Order: sequence, then structure tokens, then C-alpha cells
Amino acid sequence: MVSRKKDPESEKKNLLKQVKKDITQSKFSKFYKIRAEELEPVLGHFFYDMYKTIATAQIFLQNTAKSTLLKQIVIETFMDKDLLDMEARLSPAAIEEQAKTMSPHDLSRHIKQELAVFVAAFDAVRMSAVDQCYNLILIFINFVTFNYFLLLKKFDPNLPEHNFSYQPKFVHIKAASIIENIKDFLEIAYTVDPDQDWKLVRKVLKAYKGDVEVLNFDQWNKLLLRLQEVQKTSIMVLIVRHVDKDPIWQSKPNVPHEHIVQPYLETLRLEAEQCIDEIVNAQRNARIEAVAKTIFGSTQVTRLSYYTDQENEIYLKKNLGGFTHIAELNYLKAFILDYYKKDIRETCELFLIRGQWKSLDLVKQMSDGFHEVMDISEKLLGFDEALANKGTHGSRLRIALLKGERDKNQTKIIGSILNVVNEEARRIMVATTKSLVVVAKHLKNILDDYQKTPHSLLVNWQELESASDTPIEQQIVTCYKKIYNFVQMMQLFMNPSEE
Repeated sequence: MVSRKKDPESEKKNLLKQVKKDITQSKFSKFYKIRAEELEPVLGHFFYDMYKTIATAQIFLQNTAKSTLLKQIVIETFMDKDLLDMEARLSPAAIEEQAKTMSPHDLSRHIKQELAVFVAAFDAVRMSAVDQCYNLILIFINFVTFNYFLLLKKFDPNLPEHNFSYQPKFVHIKAASIIENIKDFLEIAYTVDPDQDWKLVRKVLKAYKGDVEVLNFDQWNKLLLRLQEVQKTSIMVLIVRHVDKDPIWQSKPNVPHEHIVQPYLETLRLEAEQCIDEIVNAQRNARIEAVAKTIFGSTQVTRLSYYTDQENEIYLKKNLGGFTHIAELNYLKAFILDYYKKDIRETCELFLIRGQWKSLDLVKQMSDGFHEVMDISEKLLGFDEALANKGTHGSRLRIALLKGERDKNQTKIIGSILNVVNEEARRIMVATTKSLVVVAKHLKNILDDYQKTPHSLLVNWQELESASDTPIEQQIVTCYKKIYNFVQMMQLFMNPSEE
């Protein structure tokens, strides 16, 4: 016995003969004239009937596939009333309304709790149902928005778009001229299943279009049955095989696999958190402005020469981040120059120099805190001058800015220098605030000692009273309030999310 190798060309010819036979025996053989390799007008009418059915939907559903609103409506379709109410409470408008009766801290905690409950409600079953529904809608949209008009123009060049009073005059056409359009159609046609839940698609799209039907769904159901009937015979696949002389060609359905729940939940979370941040920042800024007016009589205070908004513009324009503690550091210098080195210094030195303390440890603590704040003035001067054109940081920043147009690596250098500068600014602010707290606590203790008998801190109150030009209690209270208010403002800058 002798076995012979199969001849590929001979096998291909046999398969193509079978393709011809299948076309001839198909109930839709009138779609295609095999000998001339032409598509018949009856196929044009088949596409034209679909075109008439979906024409209104084509207009309604332009640019719909990626609509955020459509995704939201699909997701909300699978929510119960409690979830819908919770979603409404997580909207920016609702959060802003809740902020009127809740502190930022309580509001943040409450919204986080609501978010956790809301997210947990979307288990695997619910998420799968949402995604299936959305992907079915995409199948519908892809089918509806297919360019039937371009395909039909091949059968009748005079056919007007969306004008169904015109009577089409379809003619025979060479199949090769339209075969790529048919392949494109098959990619989407084979994703359409009449047994899918098209009622749900209708419900969602009607809600999306404001209670307007996108097409006649009775006609859509008839279209699906007709399409299914054609698909079962694989007539169009057979036509493609015959035209391309490829007896094993298969269409690859373009089935969407979108997942919309996780992105939706993440967006909801980010919007809620951003809204809370904006509320916190707005309330913080309002409180800062109120305190600034109480202390300085104005919200605009500039005492530094280089660490300023004006000098910062060049970095902001180039998206380089820039200076991040301008307001607080200028407030700090103004406070030290206008108040600390004057009235507060006079009051503190009264007790540190002339006071007779029962505990040297206590006076040393107050003295250390007092002088640390006094020394900050020189540190601020050095910090600011380092940003001058000839300063340590300023000269490097200017050179890097000049080179930046030609050397993109200079951006990293500028960013690194600015990080060092801003970190130094924060250290100065934090250190000064801590020292001011120490001074304020001792002033409070001194006031308490003055108001009680017997005295436990100072023993020469009569001498101190005679040395003071103003009533000593009033002097202490005034200084304490100024420090207290300023510390409160600095803490708002340093801890914006806290009360």
C-alpha cells in the first residue's frame, strides 16, 4: 500500500467547489451570482430594510458609546432605592449641603463610611450583571451605527442618506468592490443574538434619551429574526469565501468586553474626596483670613523679599511647583517684627529679667523658648537672602532656569532645589510654632499665678507691677491672645485637615 501526500491546491479547489454548492443550495442563493461573482439587488434590499429600521437610532446614538452618562444610567439600573439614595448623598452638591451642619473631620469620616457601604454593595454578581448589560448596549450601538449608507451607495449611487421617500434602484455589483464592507458588517452582525435581553437595552436607552424611544423595537425584533435566519445559512460567509478564494475564511466577531463598575466607583470616591478637600480648604482659608485680619488687620502680608508670590510666578508658569509656604512664612516674619520683638518681647523680658522665680527650671524653659523665637528673625533673613540672584539657592535656580530651554534635565535640578527650600521653610515654621507654644504656656501659667494667692511661680509681683507701664494682667492677656491666635493660624497651615 502506498500513501500519497495531499495536494494543497487540489484540496483548496475541492473546498471551493463545496462553497459553490453550499451557496447554490442556500435559501438565500439569490444574494449572489456565482458565475459573474456579482451581488444581486435582493442583497441590497436586505441591507436597506435594516437601514430603514435603525435609521432613527443612528441619529439618536451618535457619539454615545463612550458616554459617561450612559454608563451611570446602566449602573443605576441595577441599584435599589437605598443605593440610589446613598449615591445621591455622595454627590458634591449633597456633600456641600452636609458640610453646613458637620465639622470637616466628622464629614470626612461620615462620607468614608458611606463610600465603604456603597462600594461593598457591588459584589461580583451585581458587577457582572452591569457589565453584561453595558456590553449588550455596545453591541446594539455598534450594529446600529454601522455605515449601511456607504454599503448601499454601491448598489445605488444616487441613494440619499436618511431619505426614505426615495425609491432605491439597486443594481448588480461586482462582489469584490464591496466584500470588505461585508466583512466589517459580519464582525458586528455575529455579536447580535435575538435571545439577549433587548427589553433591558430599550429601557436603559430610553432613560438615557430622556424617555424617548431610539427606534421601533417591534421592528427591531423582526430585524433580529430575519438576521438570525440569514446567519444560520452562513450565506455571507460563503460569499466572502468564494470571492476571496479562501474556503476556510471565518469572521471574527467584535465582541465588546468593557468593565464599567470599578472605574465608576473610583470616580465617585475621588469626586467625594476632592469635594471634602475643597470644603476643608475653603473653611481653613476662611479661618486663616479671619485670624490674619484679627492679628494684622489684613490678609495680604508680604515681609520677605524673595520668597514671595511675585518671585514664584516664573516657577508656576513653567509648572515647576514653586514655593509652597509663601503666606505662612510672610505672616511669620510680620508677626515677629511687628509684635514679638515689641510688646511680647517687653512682656517676656519683664518676667525673665526682673522676675524672681521659685523654680529655675521653669524660667529656663521660658527663656529658651523666648530666645529661640527671637533667633528666628535672623534665620528668616538668611533663608530669604539665599534666594537672591547671588544667594546660595537663588544663583543655582537662575542658572538652571536659563539652561532649562536647552537641557530638560534642569527641570529635575530646579525641582530638587525647590524641595530643599520649601522643606527649610516648613522646618522654620514648625520650630517657631513649637517655641511660641512654650512661651504662651508660660505666660498662661504666669497669669494664673498672678490671679491666685499664695503665688507659686514668682515672689516679687509688687515690684513687677510697679515696673509695668500698663496693668500687668492686661499686658499678659494681650500678649497671650496674640500668640494664641497666631499659633492657631500656623496650625491651620500645617494641619489643614484638622480642626
